[in-house]
Amino acid sequence: MYNIGDRIVYPMHGAGVIKEIEEREILGEMRQYYVLKLPHGDMKIMIPVDKCDEIGVRDVIEEKDVDMVLDVLGAPSTPMPSNWNHRNRENMEKLKTGDIKEVAEVVRNLTRVESTKHLSTGEKKMLTNAKQILSSEFIMALDIDHDKAEEMIIAAI
Repeated sequence: MYNIGDRIVYPMHGAGVIKEIEEREILGEMRQYYVLKLPHGDMKIMIPVDKCDEIGVRDVIEEKDVDMVLDVLGAPSTPMPSNWNHRNRENMEKLKTGDIKEVAEVVRNLTRVESTKHLSTGEKKMLTNAKQILSSEFIMALDIDHDKAEEMIIAAI
């Protein structure tokens, strides 16, 4: 169980700080929820405490692990399907894992595709979301601001 002040990653949304642990009745059932504040936007996310393992909630990477993520960003692109629909599905599966390496691969590969050809609207949105997930974890791991995290990502690619 996590505590108030802990930094965690919620797949598909990114890293944040637990601000509260609330008990709420939803559909007639009392449950505890972590209230997560993300470093970007003004969104408040409520995560059911008893579903964290199932959802894939995990600790934020440590500062020493950031270099490994930067290495993934700088590595050669992995082969992706040429059909944007298949590519989109594959990338979505990677993002759902919540694994920082998988998220970094999506950011790297889509950024490189974007530099050579036009991304579909869905892929642009996915790239923006993946960058936000990645930058939020850098912000939490390194105590830096959003602009610095973005610079690190772009420079590594």
